[in-house]
Amino acid sequence: MKSSGAPRAVGDILSDALPQLAERLSEMRLSRSWEAAVGTALARRSRPGPVVDGCLTVVVDNSPWLHELSLRQRDLLASIQRECPTVRALRLTIGPVSTQGVDHAAVAAARGVPLSDHDRNEIEEATAIISDAALADAARRLLTRARQASGSSAPTS
Repeated sequence: MKSSGAPRAVGDILSDALPQLAERLSEMRLSRSWEAAVGTALARRSRPGPVVDGCLTVVVDNSPWLHELSLRQRDLLASIQRECPTVRALRLTIGPVSTQGVDHAAVAAARGVPLSDHDRNEIEEATAIISDAALADAARRLLTRARQASGSSAPTS
């Protein structure tokens, strides 16, 4: 067996062997590097969707951000292509931007004012009655920021 020199990524080998996997692998790479590709602010408000025939669907959580991205679409595409060259076009759409798996306590600690267990429990109880997941998450973020902005946590009795 002859060696071709430099090592190759398994994803590249699979893409060569099974071309139908190329777009799926592009989606996976892009979802992992989304924040690096688009920046922190945009990554909080959007997520990459499927890639179909080189066209990436970008899901944005509200109309103002959709409008902003439509104005910046050319720059956004260039940034995304640096991370994922197989993307040739963008399709912008509004939809839920899931934050499942986000550790809200870690986010709060990173912002400077850690929340007490009591605060976190109160926030979770207050938002548990909201049936819409995106709305519940937005309310959770808002309440967390409000508690952090006050600079004082409730006593942990």
